[in-house]
Amino acid sequence: MRQLASLRCLFPAHYIKSLSKMAVYAVGDIQGCYDPLRHALDQVGFDPSKDQLWCVGDLVNRGPHSLDVLRFISGLGESAVCVLGNHDLHLLALAFGYGRRSGKDSLQAVLDAPDSSELIYWLRYRPLLHWDAGLGFAMLHAGLPPQWSVVKALELAHEVEAVLRDEKAAPDYFAQMYGDQPACWSDDLGGISRLRFITNCFTRLRFCTPEGQLELREKGAPGSQTNPQAQPWFTLPDRQSLDTRIVFGHWSTLGYCAEHNVWALDTGCLWGGELTLLRIGASTPHRFSYACDPSQDPARFLSA
Repeated sequence: MRQLASLRCLFPAHYIKSLSKMAVYAVGDIQGCYDPLRHALDQVGFDPSKDQLWCVGDLVNRGPHSLDVLRFISGLGESAVCVLGNHDLHLLALAFGYGRRSGKDSLQAVLDAPDSSELIYWLRYRPLLHWDAGLGFAMLHAGLPPQWSVVKALELAHEVEAVLRDEKAAPDYFAQMYGDQPACWSDDLGGISRLRFITNCFTRLRFCTPEGQLELREKGAPGSQTNPQAQPWFTLPDRQSLDTRIVFGHWSTLGYCAEHNVWALDTGCLWGGELTLLRIGASTPHRFSYACDPSQDPARFLSA
């Protein structure tokens, strides 16, 4: 394990000792921050032979060790449940020869790795939405428009997942995946417009209007939005998913949030914030936080 003298643990030791034999932890956006992930799991005594790790997406990109994260998480087998985030889809698009490479990307090590094909294949088979009826929790990366119940969302997620896993259909999807349109859902949407809207909800959504118009350009904290009608997706009072407990990530400027029957877990580890673990189950979820390197700057990893 690499030396991480600048990191400090924020876990309550007395609580860790009281953990039961079986645990399910949801973790916020990792984005290549392998060392904080391993340290956080060590602090809660994560045991893949009996415990399970839920990842809210964005396993990779901009952090220093995306390849290590992918190898570790995929190596956990059924002890890890991961949904796809926008950065994960970006990696897949690049692997298929599509998408614009950004100066902020740190994905070349994954693409050049001797096991790249196996890792890309594994990633393509991750879902956009995970629902565990026994725990009573759903997990996604970004958000849901107010018109979708979780049952509806599962059906729509499967449409995109089927394309990702189809060798013939996947290239056309990645060639047209990027874009902000359409902004509103309709059951009549078809083709790439339908797939893109579904993708944008699961992997990019933060704000939308009560009518369900996606405001994908809004990326700041609540209160910063320029459209006064736009609200955080989970605060809309008439959303059809309100009765389902949901964990999600994607929104580092929001930070940890536990309200409206959702738990937001992206606490900006990549940016020198914290990596959040949430122990979930039938009882009240319990949060653990691991402070990341406060001097961390993703730009410095690009030349590494």
